[in-house]
Amino acid sequence: MAFVIDSGFADLSFHLGKFELSHLLLMNNADIPWFMLIPETSEVELCDLSSSMQTQLFAEINSLSSFVREQFEIDKLNIACNGNVIRQMHWHVIGRRFDDFCWPDVVWGKEAPSVYAANDVDGIAAQLINDPGLKRQGYTGV
Repeated sequence: MAFVIDSGFADLSFHLGKFELSHLLLMNNADIPWFMLIPETSEVELCDLSSSMQTQLFAEINSLSSFVREQFEIDKLNIACNGNVIRQMHWHVIGRRFDDFCWPDVVWGKEAPSVYAANDVDGIAAQLINDPGLKRQGYTGV
């Protein structure tokens, strides 16, 4: 059976590419660099993944985190996996600034002050494809 990303993400994000294990989405919030990794698994909890899947997932999270720190002006990385609204396992990798619109609160559940223009999404997609750290983790664009 083919893996399907929960339809709840469709209106909120752009599917930019794929790692060995996870799909990479960009949330449609132009004020905060907010990415999500959705591992190809039916498991909902991290502890239920095999140790090899956990190792691969954390390698992908780490490489994406490094990308966010290098490409965006941020003060703090937020990495989380809640799944309270959409149960499908997904990991947020969010670059935060002390002056962003909802600091120090969480970003989920808050309406973005601005959304991405198509050319901005294309620019981020190109940065991702050309990043050597992401390439080493097997990242490919869509």
